[in-house]
Amino acid sequence: MTNEKIKRMFDACYQAKRIREMLPSLPPGVMPSYIQYLDVIRKLEGQGTGVKVSDISDALNLPRPGVTRTVKEMEKKGYICKISSPDDGRVTYISATEEGEELSKKYDEYYFNDLRADLSDITEEEADGMIRTIEKFYKIMCERREHFDK
Repeated sequence: MTNEKIKRMFDACYQAKRIREMLPSLPPGVMPSYIQYLDVIRKLEGQGTGVKVSDISDALNLPRPGVTRTVKEMEKKGYICKISSPDDGRVTYISATEEGEELSKKYDEYYFNDLRADLSDITEEEADGMIRTIEKFYKIMCERREHFDK
């Protein structure tokens, strides 16, 4: 791969960041991560899984302390609730509240359902290739960062 191609990959990542910034505005005090967390919670609950902080952390590949902090913020704002496990009091499950469900639907289901028609020129294979490439690129950059941070 040439240096020019590597630079174009970084430019494409910058464009991807700008695309993400074009998502609809969120209500005051709502962070984009809240939508991601609610999406993960809904997905895991749909699979019949009780959702814990560690599950969100693993699904989003984020450190647990940061996830714990965001979960606390979301609980204070009424988007999620914590439920102690009836079998083991040390285990706490997380679930979306009605307010959290509505927020998720508005900024996930409705927006992305509407966007689907405009993305019809992008094939499933193209989308999968983009996702795989970005994931590989991210992994490489994380590994390099760890190497250079030592």
